[in-house]
Amino acid sequence: MTVWIAIGATAAGCYLLKLVGLLVPAGVLERPLVRRLSALLPVALLAALTAQQTFSANGALVLDARGAGVAAAALALVLRAPFLVVVGAAVAVTAVVRALSG
Repeated sequence: MTVWIAIGATAAGCYLLKLVGLLVPAGVLERPLVRRLSALLPVALLAALTAQQTFSANGALVLDARGAGVAAAALALVLRAPFLVVVGAAVAVTAVVRALSG
């Protein structure tokens, strides 16, 4: 029964959060600071999720093949490689490091 209470509380919380968002006056949403923050927020959240998934395992900090793949992708981005090359470099480096390490 406690699972259903948690599901109901989460659904109610999501609904209230959406309702509060709809009640924000338009003047507040048109401020330059709010516009800049709303444009940067998805990028920051995606970066945080990527870092958490890449550098953690069972709640501990881990540097393994995934870190090498991210470093290869970062290097490819610095060299202004196309997106598919960036992804391919990350995949290839991660596969090579995993093959060599175990």
